[in-house]
Amino acid sequence: MSCCKECGHTLENVEVEAYEKRQVFDIPPVNLIVTEHKSQIKTCPYCGKINKAVFPESVKYPVQYGPNILASAIYCKNHHFIPYERISEFFEDIMGIKICPATIIRAERECFQNLEEFENVIREKLLASPVINFDETGMKIEGKRHWLHVASNEKYTCYLPHSKRGAEAIDAMGILPEFKGVAVHDGWKPYNVYDCDHALCNAHLQRELTGIEENYKQQWAKEMNELLTEMKKYTDECKDQVKELDFEQIKALEERFDAIIMKGIEENPQSLNPEKQGKRGKNPKTKARNLLDRFIEHKEKILRFLKDLKVPFENNQAERDIRMMKLQQKISGTFRTTQGAQAFCRMRAYISTIRKNGLLVLEGIIAALKGAPLTIT
Repeated sequence: MSCCKECGHTLENVEVEAYEKRQVFDIPPVNLIVTEHKSQIKTCPYCGKINKAVFPESVKYPVQYGPNILASAIYCKNHHFIPYERISEFFEDIMGIKICPATIIRAERECFQNLEEFENVIREKLLASPVINFDETGMKIEGKRHWLHVASNEKYTCYLPHSKRGAEAIDAMGILPEFKGVAVHDGWKPYNVYDCDHALCNAHLQRELTGIEENYKQQWAKEMNELLTEMKKYTDECKDQVKELDFEQIKALEERFDAIIMKGIEENPQSLNPEKQGKRGKNPKTKARNLLDRFIEHKEKILRFLKDLKVPFENNQAERDIRMMKLQQKISGTFRTTQGAQAFCRMRAYISTIRKNGLLVLEGIIAALKGAPLTIT
């Protein structure tokens, strides 16, 4: 700065008072590093045998890509769901290398094998947890409908693709049959038969209550919806303020729950008309009565969050963990092979788990490729 912008007076000999800083962040040009390994070859002068030195175990082919490149490709495919062809284009444009889909798939297979023990550890961690969230959703494998099952909490995630939706798949996952904590789910019947405590997703129930209120104008549904919201607010305050539950207040809330149930029974008397029998000779129920009966039958499961602050109000954890898997299906449509689906699910469970534990995904994938996945406490 040589002169004043206002009056034009010279500033050549004026002392600098301060500096205003501005910074520009950028990345350096990508330069490919090629490491050449040479194996000595010697012929024995006594017997004539040709001897070759052994290459490092990780160097298996005349030309191959290192763990940083392969991990970056796996990161693009399994974390951001970029199709193989577009990953190949990205590496050619940015790094000037042509990495074919088959190379990425081979690296994924190796990563999948190296994560087998990690998956077993996650199952053990979940089994030792006080609360696990469960959910399932449809997925296509080889053009046929299969089911993706998830068991997760705030620290760990486990996925299982299976041809069945019910008990056969739940047993194959190997978690709920041995679990003794609280299983949070949407109330689907196969979950209920397992010998542990259960908690229902109240977000699902509130949506149903809203439907009954709007379509059938039932007052009990409106009041129950409001009560559940009030209960959630109370437990959230206890968690935020780290204070103990007030069991006198809980008792009062339960009494209001029971009173609303009685109002619901008055609004929805059981049908006694024998001429209007449904299937198997049972009296048909309205949707409102069906929902009311579930509140009566499953009161303990619905209100478990009110007596144990470790139990969430809803099943959002499992639904969030399954949502990303649905996004992959939306992009790719179907898995071509069962093995491909299994590999993707195991790697996604690993990525989800290390992210929940504050670890870097790319660093985790590099470690898994090298046969030493990151450790989760």
